[in-house]
Amino acid sequence: MVASRAYLPNARLGEGLADVRAEVGRLMSGFIANGAQPVELAALLPADVLIDLYGEDLRARAYTTHDPVEGEMMLRPDFTVPVVQMHMASGSGAARYAYAGSVWRRQEPGSNRPTEYLQAGFEVFGGSNPAADDAEVFAVLAAALGDLPVQANTGDMGMAFAVVDALDTNERRKGALRRHIWRPQRFKRLLERYSEQAETSVERTLLLQAVKDGSVMDLIKNKGPVQGVRTPQEVAARGEILLNEKEAATLSETAVKLVSDVLDLKSTMGAAAGQLRKIAPMLAATADQLEARADALSDAGMDAAALPFAASYGRTTLEYYDGFVFGFHAPNRPDLPEIAQGGRYDALTRVLGNGGVPAVGGIIRPEAALALKGGAK
Repeated sequence: MVASRAYLPNARLGEGLADVRAEVGRLMSGFIANGAQPVELAALLPADVLIDLYGEDLRARAYTTHDPVEGEMMLRPDFTVPVVQMHMASGSGAARYAYAGSVWRRQEPGSNRPTEYLQAGFEVFGGSNPAADDAEVFAVLAAALGDLPVQANTGDMGMAFAVVDALDTNERRKGALRRHIWRPQRFKRLLERYSEQAETSVERTLLLQAVKDGSVMDLIKNKGPVQGVRTPQEVAARGEILLNEKEAATLSETAVKLVSDVLDLKSTMGAAAGQLRKIAPMLAATADQLEARADALSDAGMDAAALPFAASYGRTTLEYYDGFVFGFHAPNRPDLPEIAQGGRYDALTRVLGNGGVPAVGGIIRPEAALALKGGAK
């Protein structure tokens, strides 16, 4: 229907539209009451920045257009990137922001997911106490949801990065595993590949030996005219990578099991740190962070002992988060997405700014919240 919007019929006119605007206003007022400065962010964003962050597959999920002056542009697929860009450009150290507006996502044919929906968000930059900031953002969103019938989920993407960093392997392999943490099947295949002794063909053995003794350019020359699109220099560079890979130590069964045990950890926020210490004693710093966050959540009035925790929560849906992650879903409404979600994204601020700052935030989907309440009038 023309008057329908995400999850809500008749919400683009009359009383239905008034209900949506009132819900957005209520959320914004709550965020502002917690010290946030309201901001309005551009709907069209430079495509190159987003593609650099998310990869070429973003083209299949975002709406793109071409401007004769600005070049390729994308309709805003979320708010995190533009709010980070705005903050880093401002030169501010610490700040809080509140925003609301539409985001756009292309969907697969036959999908009933909306292509446009609202988000209202609360972001905290530059805080000196990450655990307290994590707890505050969680508590602010929980308070905004009020008595809605939602269930919280929590996790920590930092655990996945920490266990990869603890592996006894080279930096190239660690980097590949880090890049694919959000793609569990690809991550698993890489882990399996790094734990097996790869077979080497005769041709590759000759190439690797030539790289070792510095005669790779002579080897390429003696093979005759170069065929294909790679230059001799590119072949030599690829040989260096293959040699580095060949000489990397094979991951042991113990190392692979360690990664699996950490990523499979399920507990409560209050007990997660203790379980991590038993599974992976070398990740004591990560366990300390979990413990500090659980204490901060308790100080913020949350029952940390009752909050479900899963180390792999958010691995397929919350890209760019690198620490605490959380979400609130409606168990009795499987037709709705998560009503709210968020997390910490310190690494993203380093990519988009000079040096980066600590940052954590979250969004609520006003239309989904209204649908859970019974819908707009």
